[in-house]
Formats: sequence, C-alpha cells, structure tokens
Amino acid sequence: MKIIINLNTTWNIYNFRMGLAKSLQEEGHEVIAMAPRDEYVSKLEELGMQCFHIEIDQKGVNPIKDLLIIKSYYKAFKVIKPDIILSYTIKPNIYGNIAAGLLKIPVINNISGLGTLFIKTSVFSFIGKALYKFALRFSSHTFFQNTDDLELFVNTKLVSKNKVSIVPGSGVNTSLFKSQRNTNNGKRFLFVGRLIGDKGIYEYLKAAKIVLKVHNDIEFLVVGELGYNNKTALTKDELDEYLKEEGINYLGKSDNMIDVYNSSDIMVLPSYREGLSKSLIEAASMSLPIITTDVPGCRDVVEDGVNGYLCQPKDSISLSKAMLKIIKLSNKERHQLGANGRLLVERSFEESIVISRYLNKIR
Repeated sequence: MKIIINLNTTWNIYNFRMGLAKSLQEEGHEVIAMAPRDEYVSKLEELGMQCFHIEIDQKGVNPIKDLLIIKSYYKAFKVIKPDIILSYTIKPNIYGNIAAGLLKIPVINNISGLGTLFIKTSVFSFIGKALYKFALRFSSHTFFQNTDDLELFVNTKLVSKNKVSIVPGSGVNTSLFKSQRNTNNGKRFLFVGRLIGDKGIYEYLKAAKIVLKVHNDIEFLVVGELGYNNKTALTKDELDEYLKEEGINYLGKSDNMIDVYNSSDIMVLPSYREGLSKSLIEAASMSLPIITTDVPGCRDVVEDGVNGYLCQPKDSISLSKAMLKIIKLSNKERHQLGANGRLLVERSFEESIVISRYLNKIR
C-alpha cells in the first residue's frame, strides 16, 4: 500500500515516527512523508522516504485563513493517491481529514496533545473544537495518548466512542535508549522541550533559582528550541537574564538526546498538559528519575515516590520542593527511582507496542 505520514514538521517524523515508518517499509509499503519542508527532509530521503511539501502556517490561529490548507491537501492527495493516511498534530488532523474525506481516503488520526487550543478558552478555541468535531467524522480510527484526552473528546462528542483507543504515545526504543549507570549523584537537572510557557519553562527556571540559593553545586540544564513562534515563548532576553545565574546553562536544540540524558541525573518537565510526553518516556528509559506535573500526559509516566515525584502545575514553589526532596535522597535511592522508571517503560511504553497497534489497524 501507499501510506502517507502527515505531520506539521519533518523533524517530528524523523524524531518520533521513524520506528513506525521503518516497520511499514519492512512490510512492503511505500511510505511518504507529508509536511512543510525543513532541514530534516534530506535525512528522511536517505532512509528511503519520499517527502511531499505542504504549506502550513503552524502557529496561525485564523481558521478562516487555514481553510485554504484543505485545498492544498486535496490537490496533494489527488496526485499521490494514497491508500491510507496516518495523521498527527492539530492542523493535519483537521484540514487533512476534511480533504481525505472528500476523496474517500481512509485516515488514522493520532491526538498527540491538546495544546493551547484546550488549555485556554477563546473564540478560536471554540471554532477549533467545532472543526475537530467535523473533521473527525471522516476518521477511520483515532488514537489518543492518554485516557483524559480520550474521555474529553468522547464526552464532548467531538469523536465517536466506537472509533477510538489508547496508544502509549509514540513509544521509545528501549534497546537504543538505555543506560549503564549504577549510581545517581543528583547534581544535574534537565529540562527538555520547546521553550514556551505551556511546557513549564518559566516554572523550571524560577524553581532553579530557588534551589540554587540552598545548593550552589547543582546544575540546571535547558535543552530545546528558543524563539519558537508561540505567544507564551521564552524570549532570548528573558533566557539571557536567567543564564546570569551561576548553575543555569542552555545547551540549545539537540539531535543526540541519548548523550544528553546520559550526562544528566534528573529529568524535569513542569508542562501544563501533554498527550504523552516523549521526553519523559525517553528519560525514564534512560533510568532517570522524573519530576513532572500532576496533569494528563505527564502523570501517566510517573508513579509518585516510585520513579519520581509529581508537583502542581504552574507552581514553581511546588516544583522547587520536589527538587529539594530528590536532592536529599541518597545516591542509591535516586538510582532506584531511575531503575523503577526503566521497568515502567519496558512494561508500558516500548515502541513495539505502538507499532503493533498501528499495523493491526492498517491491516
């Protein structure tokens, strides 16, 4: 079959969906990546994937303007003639679905996170939900990454309960993301994610300053994209101000996350809401204890006191207390938290689980 993987960036396909893409190729399917072109197109082409450009204003919030995307998808789908489309992220899920529905092409959607559309209430969020409800009528099946999101969509009648199920995020390759650590010094905290408010970057930096007043030998690392086109984004000037604090360091955006996790002791993600955090399950697979917020998509990866600690969202004080708590543990206790997290990932978030559920639906 000819299968399109439809997303808002080829970076997303390369970093989150390659395991699935390779499995589809191994089964003899032709896999086509559809997303706005970026520097990851060449990487996908080297792996045998054809890349098809689609123009998407990723952060635009004008649904009327975005309706023009339907025309682009319609024309692209008519040219490619796919047998099935695997779709992710808000705009591909909405506008790609409508175009596919007009052409009667089956679509499997993945609601990988609700984002600002559901976190904040506005006229655009109302319109966005209405568009979701209309678009998902054309879906053959919709995967959700946590129970809270699934129940929200079903209870608000945005999707039929007969066409939904849970998949554990994009999964993680535990054979690749593994660590041989036998202790944990608890000296290096790590934040991984887009540097926007909804990911909790402000709370992380504020909590870091609180902790550094008590423990000046701790280091707080930040990994992620700066200058993201988002109303809640951390600015360069704001980041530079925090970097004046001894102990806070920005490593930029990284494609070698295994080395980053290996050089860290504790993973921190104070996000306001996730589908199912990829960085959390990667960190847990690398035997890192986790501190994250008690919200959907984050608490799914942490059993409080077993493989890390939960804190309250939008609360740097609560976060700093969790950090201080984990610092007080012995090296052996922190190492055990990480080991427990690794077992959790092997049991529930292995990439092969995700791939098998997709293959079953495609068949």
